[in-house]
Amino acid sequence: MPRSRTYLDHNATAPLLPAAKAAMWAALEQNGNASSVHAEGRAARALIETARIDVARLVGANPKSTFFTSGATEALNLALTPSLATSAEAKPFEMLFAAAGEHSAVLAGHKFAPENVEPIALTVSGTIDLSALDAALKKHAGRRIMLALQAANNETGVIQPVSEAAAAVHAAGGVLVCDAVQAAGKIDCNLAALGADILVLSAHKLGGPKGVGAICLATDHLRFTAPLLAGGGQERGVRAGTENVAAIAGFGAASNVIRPYCDEVRLAGLRDRLEAEVESLAGDAVFFGRRVSRLPNTSCFAFASLEAQVLLMLLDIEGVAVSSGSACSSGKVKPSHVLAAMGVSKDLAQGAIRISLGWNSTAEDVELFCQAFEKAVRTVRMRRLTQKQNVKSAA
Repeated sequence: MPRSRTYLDHNATAPLLPAAKAAMWAALEQNGNASSVHAEGRAARALIETARIDVARLVGANPKSTFFTSGATEALNLALTPSLATSAEAKPFEMLFAAAGEHSAVLAGHKFAPENVEPIALTVSGTIDLSALDAALKKHAGRRIMLALQAANNETGVIQPVSEAAAAVHAAGGVLVCDAVQAAGKIDCNLAALGADILVLSAHKLGGPKGVGAICLATDHLRFTAPLLAGGGQERGVRAGTENVAAIAGFGAASNVIRPYCDEVRLAGLRDRLEAEVESLAGDAVFFGRRVSRLPNTSCFAFASLEAQVLLMLLDIEGVAVSSGSACSSGKVKPSHVLAAMGVSKDLAQGAIRISLGWNSTAEDVELFCQAFEKAVRTVRMRRLTQKQNVKSAA
């Protein structure tokens, strides 16, 4: 039976993988609090620890340094704090550098005073400007620096030079916190290869359930001096509160199977085919980040003559779900701060559409999108032509 809807908004949230759903159902049948010592408690604990191994394996982290949270937002709120301690240095971090295109969970979720936060510019291609980073490090030489940098941008899909940025930050005695929410499961996000000190993940972006995330530390020399939530001391004192066993089990199962589903060659092929069709249907399309490495599943483009909000509604009517960018602003459609940081004009940014494929995307989905897109563009242009004719008639 054909699907009644075509879902192309995996960067907002990915559909639940069958393996994740099965793991969650099995966990819901399991009684017991994971902190209890009886057989039921030990069984719940085993589910959590198995999931911890699977999540850590996805990014090459140590399970002992991997902690579950309610999501990436909580994890970033926990990590981006001056009080984060290292064995080599106990004094607080003095400055937070954040790339200008970071997610709002980074830009609004830190614990640094406003005067101690410095945005680092993006290039016109959407990558962090490494020369601007070097200049900022020199400007604040001698101060303890923390840099927040995505592995890949959620709106454009642009892959960031995390390892190069980490090398520069480490040479200055700082640490790098990497938001790998969009990249994990779609490209290799090995913690050691990235050079990040802290990696943040979210289950629902890779086919797991909503409401669970993880924070992975590259070394046991890093430690949190105070939990974000105080209470019973779960997650080895990092995150208090009775664990959501079913969600954690689903997270682990999704982490264990997502990479084969999100084959990079397959997804990039679908994305490239979609972009070619868009260009043939609307020659004035501007694709963002196309000249640098992008996630294989993500395409972000705009038309100066078409507003994203209108296109989104028309595509939705045709049964196609896409996005105008980040879906984390209470459903609001507003100009993208990411595109603004890339120097994109406000008029063009207002026409930006994001297509994000995923584990269950097919060539049929691309074809259905193209059909709906052609109809939506034709409808908008006909409306404008009619409006112009009415204006002329009225004159």
